[in-house]
Amino acid sequence: MSTVLTENLSRANSTPDAELRSRRKRIVIVGGGFAGIAAARALRKVDAEVILIDRRNHHIFQPLLYQVATAVLAPSEIATPIRQLEARQKNLSVVLAEVTGISLSGRTIEAIHPGLGLRKLGFDYLVVAAGMRPSYFGHDEFALYAPGLKSLNEAETIRTKILSAFELAESTEDDAERARQMTFVLVGAGPTGVELAASIAHMVSITLRNNFRRIDPARSRIVLVDGGNRILPTFAESLSRKVERRLARLGIEIRTGLKVEKVDEQGVVAGHDRIASATVLWTAGVAASPVVKMLGTKTDRAGRALVGPYMEIGEAGDVFVVGDATSMTQDDHPVPGVAQAAIQQGGFVGRLIANRVTGRKDGRPFRYHSKGNMAVVGKNFAILEAGRLRTSGFATWIVWTVLHVLALPQLQNRFRVQTQWFWSYLTGQRSSRLITEAPRPIDPGKQKSAP
Repeated sequence: MSTVLTENLSRANSTPDAELRSRRKRIVIVGGGFAGIAAARALRKVDAEVILIDRRNHHIFQPLLYQVATAVLAPSEIATPIRQLEARQKNLSVVLAEVTGISLSGRTIEAIHPGLGLRKLGFDYLVVAAGMRPSYFGHDEFALYAPGLKSLNEAETIRTKILSAFELAESTEDDAERARQMTFVLVGAGPTGVELAASIAHMVSITLRNNFRRIDPARSRIVLVDGGNRILPTFAESLSRKVERRLARLGIEIRTGLKVEKVDEQGVVAGHDRIASATVLWTAGVAASPVVKMLGTKTDRAGRALVGPYMEIGEAGDVFVVGDATSMTQDDHPVPGVAQAAIQQGGFVGRLIANRVTGRKDGRPFRYHSKGNMAVVGKNFAILEAGRLRTSGFATWIVWTVLHVLALPQLQNRFRVQTQWFWSYLTGQRSSRLITEAPRPIDPGKQKSAP
């Protein structure tokens, strides 16, 4: 992999302008998420050099990331190596590196690879699909105590925190500390927060119920906190209310209209009320990747690039931003930051670039076609909103299950997930209950330097 990067970057630095014009066009894609992969696949038949850069070597099926965090699935069951795509696409090179700078005037990218240092990579077309990261709304110090859920590392961190909490609760002689260890606070009641809370509720009531001698996991306290006036604000209010009743039956406390004022080692302060908790999980806001700032383009408050009808930024031609890192309005409504929108945008830009490379016209501007939004609330219950269609219950849960299995990137992922879900459904057991690293005390001195 390092050889590929060195050759590509060296050629970009040393090729004269005349040679740059005569060689095959180079298309650089930053990010191997849904949008980046869709763009690469749309370019598979183009006579051009396609380079996909990502700081991770795998693509994550993010809709199921919460199941890794709650030990239902193993990381390998929802992830696939990006390089496997390269094996099937002859014009594609995959580079494991992190982008640290972009020059639109120089048409170059700066990327750093472990062991190679900083190099420059030239491009003719640039697609930024760098995705999002958790946003703590100006309180980055919260990250030290409340991990987000955007990567496999974060999912494994959350899994360790949850499982370790029960181990510590089993061992302590202090009743107050035991209660704190068995209290889980989730900040943010969007789909991720709701799905994660419901999964934790099933874990404590079914999976762990006979695993301890001194504690009863079913007596755990799960609190879902949100600053809005209701949960799942992107869904119809009728569906939101159904989910709220479902969560209440699972024993989850819902506190809306509360702003989180503080997160520390002892728990959360929300609405001037302290909730003592050893496990605080951040499922609230998101912000665009820092890569978007490197473009020097106009952004919204979350740092997402404001793009035109062809997903281009205004500062330079043939530079596109797709996926969660974009801010785009359609019919007076923002295009949602969901997987299906990212896939559609990535595919659109890939086809657009293919047309430009071959001299064809651009065609129609991008238009998002929603296939509906879904959320699952534990076992046997999900909701679906598609246009005027609003359904919930067991049948919707079956639809959710089938669609998510079919959407997994590889056949082996589908087989493993389907098998594990079937086993978990019958027995209530979860196969990935691993604490990969013993919990360590948090050093308050590091709080100031939290990312």
